[in-house]
Amino acid sequence: QVRLVESGGGSVQAGDSTRLSCVASGRDFSAYAMAWFRQGPGKEREFVAAVIWSGQRQFYAETVKGRFTISRDIAKDTIYLQMNNLSPEDTAVYSCAATLSGGDYSKVRYDYWGQGTQVTVLS
Repeated sequence: QVRLVESGGGSVQAGDSTRLSCVASGRDFSAYAMAWFRQGPGKEREFVAAVIWSGQRQFYAETVKGRFTISRDIAKDTIYLQMNNLSPEDTAVYSCAATLSGGDYSKVRYDYWGQGTQVTVLS
């Protein structure tokens, strides 16, 4: 059974940092690009960041560039999202996803999705 399981969410204060993790299991994900998406209250789901299969290229939404860092540990089938200088606008359910597609990672079809983890940033 293929699973993507996120962890690390919770409540933090504005300006704080936190790190999310996503563990993939059930198949070989080494060829997949992995990404983080988020959906805030009353908002559409939006792309946050992606990392290609090797971990050597990352892509970010403009809203998080310079504050968030995506990385992956291929040996552990795990990706991370380090989030710094958080603001209440970052409050959302954060989900990880995996795709074999290439191109614009904010728009490609993703093959697998996790259930998400809530991040709440308090002002």
